[in-house]
Amino acid sequence: MKPDPVEEGKRWLQQARQDIDDAQYNQAGSRYHLTCFLAQQAAEKALKAYLYAQGETMVWGHSVADLARQAAAYDDSFEALIGAGGGLDRHYIPTRYPNGLPGGLPAEAFDADDAEKALGRAQRIIRRVEKTFESTRE
Repeated sequence: MKPDPVEEGKRWLQQARQDIDDAQYNQAGSRYHLTCFLAQQAAEKALKAYLYAQGETMVWGHSVADLARQAAAYDDSFEALIGAGGGLDRHYIPTRYPNGLPGGLPAEAFDADDAEKALGRAQRIIRRVEKTFESTRE
């Protein structure tokens, strides 16, 4: 049986909220590389939540900017999030893998400022997606 699009979207949004909470937890513990990665993941899942809720059945890819661009095909307001998505995309690989950096370790390469910016970008995207789900209740 095919899942209800809105319910599937809500499932993805719930995980995005959990990821942003985990990102904040890691920020409090000065695990800035994980904060940045989880912020990227939260934004990715939030945008996938929106796309699933629009009836898409196969949402592929990990680029937050690309997903925001795809969401903008349904709602122009998502265009304003493409830049934030690009900022988060920079955290997909280098936050996890030493070979994603020219030297050093991910655990040493990211700082509090990086984490704060990543969280802000992800929270902005999540809030925008949440608004679309709020409007479906009306």
